[in-house]
Order: sequence, then structure tokens, then C-alpha cells
Amino acid sequence: MDTFFRFFYEFISIFFGGIGSIAKGFWNGLVQMSNIKTYKSVLQGYQGSFNGAEWVLVGVAIAVLAIIVISILLLMFFGVRKMIRFGRSRVNQEELLDEINNLNSQVDKLLKEKNEIMAMKVSQLGLKPGEELTEEETPEGEVDTDDSRFPKLTQIDNQMKDYKVKKYPNNMTLAELIDNFRCFNASKLKLYYDAALLRSFVAGLACGRLVILQGISGTGKTSLAYAWGKFVNNDSCIASVEPSWRDKTELLGYFNEFTKKFNESDVLAELYRAGYTDDVHTVILDEMNIARVEYYFAEMLSILEMPSREEWIIELVTNGWPDDPEHILQGKLRLPENLWYIGTINNDDSTFMVTDKVYDRAMPIDINTKVTPFTCREQDAIDINSTYLEKLFISATEEYPISADSLKKVEEMDDYVIKHFRVAFGNRILKQLNTFVPVYVACGGDEVEAIDYFIAKKIFRKFEQINILFIRDEIDPFISYLNKTFGNGKMKECIEFLERIKKAA
Repeated sequence: MDTFFRFFYEFISIFFGGIGSIAKGFWNGLVQMSNIKTYKSVLQGYQGSFNGAEWVLVGVAIAVLAIIVISILLLMFFGVRKMIRFGRSRVNQEELLDEINNLNSQVDKLLKEKNEIMAMKVSQLGLKPGEELTEEETPEGEVDTDDSRFPKLTQIDNQMKDYKVKKYPNNMTLAELIDNFRCFNASKLKLYYDAALLRSFVAGLACGRLVILQGISGTGKTSLAYAWGKFVNNDSCIASVEPSWRDKTELLGYFNEFTKKFNESDVLAELYRAGYTDDVHTVILDEMNIARVEYYFAEMLSILEMPSREEWIIELVTNGWPDDPEHILQGKLRLPENLWYIGTINNDDSTFMVTDKVYDRAMPIDINTKVTPFTCREQDAIDINSTYLEKLFISATEEYPISADSLKKVEEMDDYVIKHFRVAFGNRILKQLNTFVPVYVACGGDEVEAIDYFIAKKIFRKFEQINILFIRDEIDPFISYLNKTFGNGKMKECIEFLERIKKAA
């Protein structure tokens, strides 16, 4: 063994001797690099031989050397600091892992408590904990909402499994509908609105699925939308828009990868429930411009623009599960035809401007005045089928189409506006005009009055995006043109709008 130990000592000494030589050489190198006395001695040995230009080069050499030394020191400093930070991050990672383990332990504890509570509930049903329900005790045809990733929608399936679409004995006209709605508001809700406003509201519903009620605060915008739900005997679903809304998940909900459940919103539940019925359903987007409408509602607007209602499909999740609700196929839901969206807007500094993309697809209704309370007959809520309401809209377009004379005047006015204001409207707005005006007339209104309101809200609104200083001199001649073309004072809404923007110039 003595021989082996001597061998091992000499053998290992070679390796560690090399390490020692490296350390010694590194130390000697540092000492030599930092030996200022030697630098000074060399400089003194040559100083008598330098001329003026060479002294400049000597200064440069000393500066370069100093930069190199400082750079090495900085590299060493940052290297050490990085190593310290890396060590700290490793410690933080370990602390996070410990925290995750603690959270997992707490989750296990909570799940255990949940199971104990469920066992107590089972015992209340006359079963022993751990005993399963028999087929006779499980409601036939129902799906356990706890197992579904769409618990709210699955619950609706269970509630509506025996539901049959109700067909009401509808026989009222649009004019009667407006009169009943007005008296219902006054007698039951103590809300008072002009008949002209209600005509515009119902005609707006005929134009598309989105109506925007806008104006100053306190004039009854949300109340009108709420009253419509009460009137048709089907309470509106109210979605209070929040500033943080950025996409459709804020409106409909989202799939939680951790829980494997879809966090369903009340709006999604209303969409799903509406698909079972032929009743009129309403979703109120309260203060819809407190966030950017085109962020969270743009996809809905695009889908509702599809010409075929078979294409009104929105994707909720990327794939389908076997136990998904009945009306969700491959993660997609078809939007119901019997649901309207009513948005309310306050135009103030705390809100965002609604873009043309939204306004062009919606029907804006201004509510800026309060109506003096009046007495009206007692009127109860009505039961009305959505298909019957749409039938009334279609019949109105057939019975009260815009006259050829009025269409010609609108076309001439369009040419005038393009020439003097560089503003035009497309086929979408023209299509809406051909729906809004007949329905407004069928509701008991006047054709020119309807054209006036539509043009003011849908076309002249675009003037607000123009620098008023450039068109101020064109306003008075345009007012004269409207009076001459449509009749003196007939285009009241348009003239009031033009006068208002003229004052703002």
C-alpha cells in the first residue's frame, strides 16, 4: 500500500501542480499588470529621447492601456454581478416551486372538503356517501352539469328538453304595436316617450340586429331598452360594458384551461336560451362605448352582416366534446334570429368615439329630451313571436315602399353632398333606408319625416368627421337646398343638425 500511496501522491501532484502554476501565473500576471513602478521606470528611461510628437503618442498609449485595464475590471464586475443574479434567480425559482407545491396541497385540501360536502348532500338524498344514483333516480335525458364544460348551457338544455315553441295569436299592426308600447311604458313603468321616438326605435329594429340609443345622461336610454324587454314579456339581458373589454371573450366568456370549464357569461346564456324559442329576446349593452366597440363586438357585427342566416355562426372553442350542449356543434354556436342588441351611449370625455364601421351597421337613435308625463290607458305586456314581428317588417316594406319621387330627391341630395361636402353613402345605408322608412310609415309616421330622421342620423353624422371650417360656408346654401327640394321646414332633423355644427365652427 505504501508504494500505491507514493504513486498516487506523485500522480495527483502533477494535476494539482498544474492548477497551482496556473493560479501562480495568473497572480504574477496581475501583479505585473498593476506594477506602476515598472511602468514609471520604463517611461523615465525613454523620456529624454522623445520629441514633441512622440509625447503625444506616449499619452495615447497610456490612455489605451488605461481603457484596457478599466474594461477588464468592468467585465469582471459585471460577470460577478451576473453570477450573483443568476444565483438569486435560482433561489427565486426554488421559492416559486415551493409556493406551487403549497398551492397544490391547498387545492387537494379544498377538493377533499368539496367531496366531504358532496357526501353530506348525497346523504341528505337518502344515500350513503360513495353510493351512486340508480338509473331510475337520474332524470332521464338530463346531463350532469358538473361534468359538462358548459354548465350553464347544459342546465338550459335540461330545463328546455320538453319545451315546445309557443305560437301566440298575433294580429296587431305596427301602428297598434307603437300605441300599445307607449301606453305600456306610461301606465306600467311611468316612462314617457314621444310616439315619433318609438317609431324610430322599432324601425331601427327592422334595419338590423343592433340599435344604438345615444344622447345625454338621464334621458331614458337604458330605460327604453329595458322597457322593450318588459313589453314583449321577456326581460332583457343587461351586459354592463367595462373599460377593460378587449375582445369577444369579455362578452361571451372563455375556456379556462386550468379548470377545463368554459366561463359562460349571461349574454352567452341568453343567446343559447333564445335559440330554443320564437320569442323576442334582447341584450342591452349598457354604456357600450366605455370600451372600444370594434374590439369586443366587431366579430358579432361581421357575422350578423352575413346575407344567409345559416352563416350566423360564432366559434366558442376550437373543438367539440361528446358532452357539449345540444346546440353547440364542434365548438360553434349559431346566433339566434330572434335576438336584438340594444347599445346605450353617453357622449362625454370618459368614453370612446364609435367608429364608422359600427355606426354603418347599426341604427343610431338620439334621445336628448324628456317628455312631460301624460295619461294613457292601462296596457299590459304582450306576447309576440319574433317571426311575426319580422313578418310585419317585411309587409311594411311591401305595402309602404319609398315613393319614386322621394327616392329621386334622395339621389339628387346624395349628388349634392358628394359635390359640396365630399361625403357619400354606400349600398348598405341605402338598403337600411329602404327598410327604415316603410316600417316608420307603417308605425304611423310620415315618409318625409322618416327620411329626414334617417339622413340626419346615418349620413349627416359623417359631417362631424370633417373640419367644419372647410364646409361652414356651404351649410346655409345646403339648408336652402333641403327646404326647396323636400319642402320648407320638412327636413327638421337635418336642418337642426346643420345649424348645430355651424355654431360649433
